[in-house]
Amino acid sequence: MENRAVLRIGGADREEFLHGLVTRDIVAPGDGLVYSALLTPQGKYLADFFLLNRGADILLDVKAEIAPSLAQRLMMYRLRADVTIEDSGLSVGQGLGDIPDGAFADPRHPALGWRGYGLTGEVPGWDALRVAHCVPETGIELIPNETFILEVGFDRLGGVNHRKGCYVGQEVTARMRHKTVLRKGLVTVAVDGSAPVGTEIVAGEKVAGVLYTQADGKGIAYLRFDRAEGEMTAGAAIVRWSGVAAG
Repeated sequence: MENRAVLRIGGADREEFLHGLVTRDIVAPGDGLVYSALLTPQGKYLADFFLLNRGADILLDVKAEIAPSLAQRLMMYRLRADVTIEDSGLSVGQGLGDIPDGAFADPRHPALGWRGYGLTGEVPGWDALRVAHCVPETGIELIPNETFILEVGFDRLGGVNHRKGCYVGQEVTARMRHKTVLRKGLVTVAVDGSAPVGTEIVAGEKVAGVLYTQADGKGIAYLRFDRAEGEMTAGAAIVRWSGVAAG
């Protein structure tokens, strides 16, 4: 997968360092992949990634276009900790079916197959798979400095642990979970026609949300639930939502 990069996090303090920053725990070696994110202090999304604890180091699998800025942000947090951050040079492979040696189940959903490092391969129709299971993508549905992770399904995708204690942005995330009912979020919608990614969805005369990735007559949409009723439009496309959030 040419659109992914793998950072290698080393040094004696690597586990404690990452644990205090990201939305999920750093699991023990041998426990597989973890899906996690780094947030701003205001609780907004900066980057999402997979973490693999190999014992001697931790691999961080991230969208290639944001890997340099993420590495720079992590270096800013390093201070005097014994931590190294470098490009591993490893390729990322992906596939469905039986998990080969050196690969691991995608922790977000069983339908997403496996990921492996130092391997090759991609999943045909990946966008259709994402849309069917309402799985957001870096830089499309997940927008740095704008997205709140609970509105885009990180609970459902296993990307946040509300019991792990402090991490960057934890206070805002916890407040959203405990003190409010989510009134906006990502859902899968039916789409007749098509529209550019980022097109506003209109219900009546009011903006009800935004349409993102589309495939096979469906799309991922960010909706205001109180406005998303009946037949809606996104440019030339007709959008319908069942009223059921992704599960």
